[in-house]
Amino acid sequence: MMTPDDAAPEEGHALTVRLDMFEGPLDLLLHLIKKNRLNIADIPIALITEQYLDYLKLMKVLNLDVAGEYLLMAATLLHIKSRMLLPVTEGGAEEEEGVDPRAELVRRLMEYQQYKEAAAELEDRPLLDRDVFTRSFPMEPEETEEERVEVSLFELLEAFRGVLERAKLETFHEVSLEPITLEEKIQEVLSVLQREKRSMAFHTLFPDLSSRRIIVVTFLAILELVKMKAIRVFQASAFEPIRVSLV
Repeated sequence: MMTPDDAAPEEGHALTVRLDMFEGPLDLLLHLIKKNRLNIADIPIALITEQYLDYLKLMKVLNLDVAGEYLLMAATLLHIKSRMLLPVTEGGAEEEEGVDPRAELVRRLMEYQQYKEAAAELEDRPLLDRDVFTRSFPMEPEETEEERVEVSLFELLEAFRGVLERAKLETFHEVSLEPITLEEKIQEVLSVLQREKRSMAFHTLFPDLSSRRIIVVTFLAILELVKMKAIRVFQASAFEPIRVSLV
């Protein structure tokens, strides 16, 4: 659930978002492996650990209420990394056991990936009265629907990072704050999407010259709308720019 305060995030007045419905740490690791096009059976643990911690920092910037399982995975990655940095001594414990420190993590990832793929296959099967309907009267031709590949929370965070990096640094001579609540921004995003007949590029929902404050509130509004199933975020194909449309 999302717990908004009356104002946008600022020092001393936080807005907390709980990610009850989103993916967990194994999904984040699979996302990083896919993004870097790595072999799941031979993970470069130093690279993955660094990128994983970067995501946790970004979640902290957004005041996302990170579940304990994310922090536990971070500790696990750091532990594996430290074990791999230790020199292997002849006749040492590691050699006797013959176990790669990554082995258990790789096993969990591969098992989880199999479950995800099986679930996706079941989801794609047509269901009566959901994907399959009987036609009782002539239907008017519909507009061609855009090709859609659903995106994960972590791909959204990646796109959000890009928006933040493009944003200009805030000036500090201004003393007035832009008064906008999360609820107002949600309605604003919905209004913009309702004016469009088709989907919009994700980055166009963030007006030029917006402050970091407005950018963060806009992103939180998008997250809340996704959880409400009011909007859909997708790509035309893998690695294409993210787009947003009303459901």
